Amino acid sequence: MSLLTMFGLFAVTAMLVCYALENRSHWFVLAFAASCVLGSVYGFLQGAWPFGLVEGVWSLIALRRWWLCRRGVRVGGH
Repeated sequence: MSLLTMFGLFAVTAMLVCYALENRSHWFVLAFAASCVLGSVYGFLQGAWPFGLVEGVWSLIALRRWWLCRRGVRVGGH
């Protein structure tokens, strides 16, 4: 397994774990946003720029959700 593949596996695993734990703390929402950035970096590094672009946008959405959650605003179905 290449270093790039391990990086991608880490990024996607971190996204999955943080997403599953978002209801516990707004810090998991922030960690999800950060792991989406890692997923975006992975997408661009491996040559799948559409994946990298979508993950970058998703990280901005997650960052907005974190900002609203820490202010006490309920977002979505959570």
